[in-house]
Amino acid sequence: MSVENVLSRILEIEHGFQHIIDGTNEILSSNSKEQCFKYAITLLEHKAYQARMLATSILGKLATTDKKALYFLKEQVSIDKNWRVQEMLAKAFDEICKYKGYESSLPLIEEWINDNNPNVVRAVTEGLRIWTNRPFFKENPMIAIALISKHKEDESEYLRKSVGNALKDISKKYPDLIRQEVTQWDLSNPRIFFTYKLATKILK
Repeated sequence: MSVENVLSRILEIEHGFQHIIDGTNEILSSNSKEQCFKYAITLLEHKAYQARMLATSILGKLATTDKKALYFLKEQVSIDKNWRVQEMLAKAFDEICKYKGYESSLPLIEEWINDNNPNVVRAVTEGLRIWTNRPFFKENPMIAIALISKHKEDESEYLRKSVGNALKDISKKYPDLIRQEVTQWDLSNPRIFFTYKLATKILK
């Protein structure tokens, strides 16, 4: 399956992710990794967000074993202005962690979650949702909560929304742990209060 054929097909679809993932698998199955990497770098410059989503998805698959692909995800894809591309970045990051194992990926998770770019951080907070459904974090919910909560007062509302919703997810299984976390928060801070409202939305 040629890239041109895949691209022409996905450009006709405005919403969703599965067609992007299917296209990625088709391209990877019929081209070398080196050629796929070149395709992805070229597609990152495409004016259509669907093409850049495809590039991101390809790089996510390659980044499980290729540091160059991981670099482009972190440094190039993360500055894309389209929210759908950022959603695909989150999916790509989870793909990498799933492949390597979530516990083995802790150094990478910590590197990205401590980055100055809120889109890089959000790729982690959003990509690993629901955190406590993931191996390792299922057994270590406090580690997940601590990592996510670091950004409860970030300048980016886009990131804080992801942080609050990720904590809300965890509250379904571990309400007492979320209560314990948020009692330490300074709710007079408007940014923290914004995150707090999301994180505690389903707590009684």
